[in-house]
Amino acid sequence: MRLFLLLLSASAFAADSPTLRPKPEPKPGGIIMFGDSTTAPRGSLKVYATRVEAALQSVGSTLSVHNAGIGGNTTRDARKRMQTDVLQYQPRLVVMQFGINDSCVDVWKNPPATAPRIAMEEYLLNLRIMITAAQNANAKVILMTTNPLRWTPKLKELYGKPPYHPEAEDGFDSATLGGYNEALRKLAAELKVPLVDVRAAYPEFAKQHQTTIDGLLLDGMHPNDLGQELVAELLLPAIRAALR
Repeated sequence: MRLFLLLLSASAFAADSPTLRPKPEPKPGGIIMFGDSTTAPRGSLKVYATRVEAALQSVGSTLSVHNAGIGGNTTRDARKRMQTDVLQYQPRLVVMQFGINDSCVDVWKNPPATAPRIAMEEYLLNLRIMITAAQNANAKVILMTTNPLRWTPKLKELYGKPPYHPEAEDGFDSATLGGYNEALRKLAAELKVPLVDVRAAYPEFAKQHQTTIDGLLLDGMHPNDLGQELVAELLLPAIRAALR
């Protein structure tokens, strides 16, 4: 059982899964979606980067959209690869979505972790540095909050202990990730960077589609088809406004 849980954790947050690597060589002057496994390609699932590109092409846009999401990435990982995976391609716009892995407390480890993988202060600093780097390269930036998290039996086995709250519906989300998203909102306001608040939109979107927040997630962590549709719907007007 212990081996199974460790393998599950690795698959949930791994940074080196070949199915989650970004596609090569985007065209200069396009849009780059920069994030973790909630951004990255995921098998046959039509992720939001693909949806945005299709929607732009349907109205005659020549802007390319490159998916630079890699599973398991924190903002620390993202800083290390920003030049090679983003800036060298001279993007016109960079969309950043990080936070789930930064805020994660690996309580399944032996001994259990007692703090997030990336402290809040470093998370915000990393974002500041990446935003500044993109702007200095003449790229616009859009920030996105993360999707919410919900318990599944597997996740509860791994993470169902303090600081998480296994008895609460949002107990895998509210303990740490909620605070990181709130800090991101404040950072976006301070830096006057557009923010797409994915997290805040989930409850109403779920209600409109007669489902729950769980009904927008594949596995308690990653958006399913409907969740990806929501992100694309939110992102398209923000992209138009940013590039106007």
